[in-house]
Amino acid sequence: MAHTTNYLNTFIEVSEDCRAEYGEEPPIAENLSIAALHYRLIIEHPYSRTSDDVLFETHALRKGIDPDDADARAEFFSQGQACLRSSPISKRYGWGTHHDAEGRVAMYPRESEEYAALAADPALKHTRAMRSSRAA
Repeated sequence: MAHTTNYLNTFIEVSEDCRAEYGEEPPIAENLSIAALHYRLIIEHPYSRTSDDVLFETHALRKGIDPDDADARAEFFSQGQACLRSSPISKRYGWGTHHDAEGRVAMYPRESEEYAALAADPALKHTRAMRSSRAA
């Protein structure tokens, strides 16, 4: 049985303990971090990938696997995976993610008008990114 991390018609707001007041670009290092890969894959092509696409492509790029390898993708999703609610882009860097009716994802900085409109949209499901630390 394949697992999925896709959301439909959902807005994931930044975590309650996110310290970024504005959407920040994750630092680019020689070995791209998960945050930098998520950022690049979503910001460069909004609404072109689902959460599953972003997570598998991130895994493939970090492990040197062909992102188009269907068998590797099936193996990756044969077990549950953490969804974008656990991504550093929403936990640390101040970006909300919008998942459309087909599950394709785009992201918006928390200070933007688009973020505010999505956060107030009653037609969407709403959730927050996971906290970085335990509640006190």
